[in-house]
Amino acid sequence: MMRRPRTVTAKAVKYEENENMDSDLSFSQIVSSDEDGEEWRPPEPKQKAPSKTPRAPGTGEKKTATKTNAKTKQPKVPKEPKVPRNPKPRAPRKPAVQRKTQGSKSSKDPAASGLAGINMEGGDEGKTQTGCSEEESTQNSGASIRMKEERVSFIVSESHPTDEWADEGSSQTGFRVKKEESADDDFTFDEPCLKKQKTRGICQGKSTVPPPSKNQSLRNDLNMNWDMIELLSTLTCVERWVCQNIIALLREENTVPFMVRYRKEMINHMDADAVRDVQMVYEELCSLAKKTQSVIQTLKKDGVLTTELEQNLRSCRSADELDHMYTPYKKGSKLTKARRAKALGLEEAASALMTTPHILDLRAWVKPGTEGLSSVEEVATGVEHILADLIAKDPETLTYVKTLCENSFVTLQSSVSKSALKEKEQEKSAQGQKKTGAEQNKSKDFDKFHLYFDFTCNIQRIQPHQTLAINRGESLKILTVKVNIPDRVKSEFTRWCINSRWRPKTFAREELHAIIRNAVDDSYKRLILPFLTRSYRTKLTSAAEKESIAMFVRNLRQRLLVCPVRGCVIMGVDPGFRHGCKLAILSPTSQILHTDVAYLHNSGQQREADKLRHLMIKYSCTKVVIGNGTACRETESFFADLISRRYFHPLDVSYCITNEAGASIYSVSPEAVKEMPDLDPNLRSAVSIGRRVQDPLAELVKIDPKHIGIGTYQHDVSAGALKAALDGVVEECVSFVGVDINICSEILMRHVAGLNAGRARSIAEWREQNGPFNNREQLKLVKGMGPKTYQQCAGFIRINPQTLNSVKFIPEPGQTVPEKPAAKRGKGKTGVNIPTSLNPLDQTCIHPESYHVAQRFLSLVGGSVDQIGSVSLQQCVESKVKASGIEELARSVDTTPETLKLIVDGLTQPPGFDIRQNFGQADFKRGIVSMSDLRVGAVLTGRVDNTALFGAFVDIGVGRSGLIHKSNITLDKLPASQRRRSLVLGPGERVEVRVLNVDVQRGRIGLDLIRVLQ
Repeated sequence: MMRRPRTVTAKAVKYEENENMDSDLSFSQIVSSDEDGEEWRPPEPKQKAPSKTPRAPGTGEKKTATKTNAKTKQPKVPKEPKVPRNPKPRAPRKPAVQRKTQGSKSSKDPAASGLAGINMEGGDEGKTQTGCSEEESTQNSGASIRMKEERVSFIVSESHPTDEWADEGSSQTGFRVKKEESADDDFTFDEPCLKKQKTRGICQGKSTVPPPSKNQSLRNDLNMNWDMIELLSTLTCVERWVCQNIIALLREENTVPFMVRYRKEMINHMDADAVRDVQMVYEELCSLAKKTQSVIQTLKKDGVLTTELEQNLRSCRSADELDHMYTPYKKGSKLTKARRAKALGLEEAASALMTTPHILDLRAWVKPGTEGLSSVEEVATGVEHILADLIAKDPETLTYVKTLCENSFVTLQSSVSKSALKEKEQEKSAQGQKKTGAEQNKSKDFDKFHLYFDFTCNIQRIQPHQTLAINRGESLKILTVKVNIPDRVKSEFTRWCINSRWRPKTFAREELHAIIRNAVDDSYKRLILPFLTRSYRTKLTSAAEKESIAMFVRNLRQRLLVCPVRGCVIMGVDPGFRHGCKLAILSPTSQILHTDVAYLHNSGQQREADKLRHLMIKYSCTKVVIGNGTACRETESFFADLISRRYFHPLDVSYCITNEAGASIYSVSPEAVKEMPDLDPNLRSAVSIGRRVQDPLAELVKIDPKHIGIGTYQHDVSAGALKAALDGVVEECVSFVGVDINICSEILMRHVAGLNAGRARSIAEWREQNGPFNNREQLKLVKGMGPKTYQQCAGFIRINPQTLNSVKFIPEPGQTVPEKPAAKRGKGKTGVNIPTSLNPLDQTCIHPESYHVAQRFLSLVGGSVDQIGSVSLQQCVESKVKASGIEELARSVDTTPETLKLIVDGLTQPPGFDIRQNFGQADFKRGIVSMSDLRVGAVLTGRVDNTALFGAFVDIGVGRSGLIHKSNITLDKLPASQRRRSLVLGPGERVEVRVLNVDVQRGRIGLDLIRVLQ
């Protein structure tokens, strides 16, 4: 008798997961608000099955399941697989919130608002949601326990193989409790799983129709009136099927570098920046849905939530719209005019004015002696306030007025503030007095904004750097800013409201028409105009911040991907006057050979020059790297003079200038102390400056990206968004370059996709205890390395045979080296049998999940893994690809063309291949040019030092960077490959420029771009 219900329940669960039974899993049932946190308790599901003990925390889920089997004949079969896999007491929390939500829904009065019928054309927006709820309650009335069990099984069985939305350790972004990665999950990539089948089904860059059950599930998770995928596609201008796949990949906790390299067919070959933009918008929409749910719960608790208000809140598509709806109901804010009128009972009169004005008599609401109702005029004013509030919150009305503004000449105007003018006048009157440092800085700030003292620009044409500058001037109270909307918008809006949208349904007397006209005017002036102004300012600031952050990202990427200078000894110099120039001589592998201090700018320069020559000859050092800080030009002149005199003969010495931003901050950081414990912080700066040229990526990842000196308006953009974007590009660069796991630093490992500080520390500890890694498979033995982490990071980690042979493992006294297969076979690693042999594929960019495909392809072309990177294998692969084509070969080895292209690259690239070799190196020189040597019209070559929203700064070797204004960066001067980028130039690019003007007094050089040097 117990077996039949068990089978039926299992089928129901399968039907729920595959056939859209999850549509009743709403966002409100998953996320709890602040006020009902006490509902998240395991004992709640026992309400359906009465028991003697109301609460049994120690027994957990097993006891609950047993009692249900005994009394309801509906055993909780879906929970049985969870018993051996760490049962969590959190699982029953979902039904508790579901019951509360359903109870609140059923008790809600559909006619809670007296004005539900006023929203004549836009009021049907929430019918789908209401209908869905009624249908669910009908289904649940007969078998409430069974449906409760099915919901639980859907939530807790996220790692079930048939659930394509989930994977090991997956979680729904922003909504679900993150599931810890289980260490005993299977690592196997070779066996075909449903996720890989899905990848193959969606590949080839073709549009595919997403399963309706998935769309419905996602919509119900958010519990909003808009479709996530459709809105995301509209906001990002990305195809629907691509948005669908990106959301699925993000929910499975895939990293952006992994998606861009190993899931190209699913994201339609988008680059990392484009995927990151979609991810950012997706997270914003998730945050909006979460905030909306919290607002609804708050309003429900306060007793002011109506059906119409809830539907309007769920229709909001931006945080600005949500704030506009919610602001009148916030606690602490004074009661709005409309709410005061509603409290007096005038809502019914306002409703009658729109629906049945022919029988409306305002005198019936007059109550002498009652404030707000003592006369017909006061009653009419109250009705106007209610109508004005309705007009300002009507979605159709807001859409119409926004359309009018889009077709009109809306401008942003800034002018100098009265307070700033007053302070300037006071400053002039006190010219003879001595100024403090703060007053001098304020005076400088005032002069910086002279361009915006009388500034007007069309909203659609204003530049991002202008928006950020105006915002900064406004925050310093130097500028006042306003948005000018033409009067034509108001007149057309008023005409449309009176004659169309807010026209009474029946005949209305003239005095009632006057109330409507006054309500429209009041709504526009008091509510809609401030909303439009806030909306425009928010949009402009948001767009400017995104552009500024994109500039930071592009600059940082090009700074990190500068080609390293390998195979030579380098001297790093941190210049200075009083404390001398700090020197650090580094070996070709960045080991510190010698540190010293030389006082090049004091008396005794000859003695210091002799010291330099002795060090250079002793260590055969031919490259000098000088930081661009204090005394940089003087130090450069000193070295240039020695080089011109052939003072270092027989060595051919050259030098370069590098950006030292962040070196001093890094020199006193805990990482620097741990890495160089015995060195003075000043000498650590010299080491960092030298290493920035030897291996820029490995050195710059040690420094917070915002301290590297890139971009502009750093302090005017969102700190959180900037940090997330910069951390993302660091992870992207480190992952795409790849790390040699046996020699890379722990700090560098942290930035590999899928790894973090804790996992990087575990890898370093394993390496110290057990010696170097022989293959990627041994990563599975590391503590905390679950299947999801291994999947994300494995393709970006290299096992280089050359460095493996050079790394010698010397165990500590008394330490015994365990057998590699048996290592870490303790908790969570039972049954893991790891080989210790070398795998040549581990030195390539090929992911372990594609090794079997690579082996099939090698067999097809007649090669072997021992030939990787050889000329013979390259010729075999090229001839085979040329003869058969990538698509045909991909079908023959049962993979996608994108995966096969990656395999071909991995097999044909030479050992030790570095993608940075295609990027520019630091420029070394032997002579010096001063700013006074420049002439207008002179043609020079230089390297882009930094880019801003208004142009690019170019180092032309005179100690001061020149500016190419964005107006001089035109498409005809650029290579075709760079014409799609927004400002097209980035740090490190070599350019040919013409000098337009030289202002020696202000230290400014104007340049014109001639061409970009390849």
